[in-house]
Amino acid sequence: MRPVAETEKKEWGFVPVFLAVTLPLYILDQITKFWVIGRFPPPWNDPDPPEKITVIEGYFNIIRVHNQGVAFGFGNGSTWAPVVFLIVPLIALTLITVGWRKNFFAGAWGRIAAGLLLCGILGNLTDRLVQGSLLEEMKGAPLWDRLREGYVVDFLDFTIPFFNYRWPSFNVADSCICVAAALLFFTGLKADLKQAKGS
Repeated sequence: MRPVAETEKKEWGFVPVFLAVTLPLYILDQITKFWVIGRFPPPWNDPDPPEKITVIEGYFNIIRVHNQGVAFGFGNGSTWAPVVFLIVPLIALTLITVGWRKNFFAGAWGRIAAGLLLCGILGNLTDRLVQGSLLEEMKGAPLWDRLREGYVVDFLDFTIPFFNYRWPSFNVADSCICVAAALLFFTGLKADLKQAKGS
């Protein structure tokens, strides 16, 4: 019989993390995006589309934005962004795979962070691969043209109170990436503090 301390140190495997964290959030991400696509007309990269659902007046709306760039709309509307940001997620998935094997995502929170990162990357990559083909004007177009028209569906629109700052619209996948980054930062900080106390 193994000691309790040894069993507690056992890391979560990839499959449990994928099924418990990545897959449910990925499904939620895609369901919400397709609901937005069905509910709103195309905004053509308009950060302030005419149609919206007001959830909290002056603070929180649901809208539809096509983002061909990356976080905060960087590269949105450019000719190079759809190609570049189709390749970047593939590189990120490779780095996560290597990081998992080298135990970079150590501990429960590290594993959860990896699951969240996977969800965020896969969710937005799916958009870039699929959404361009679903545009009415791209039906029957060559595959490469449809991929170049790929975009990420953003719909959560917040204004920060007191600063009156309108945060760039985002989605569930973006939220997963941000939470994962915060988890990795704090777990890394905790490990550094623990190491500093031990030395």
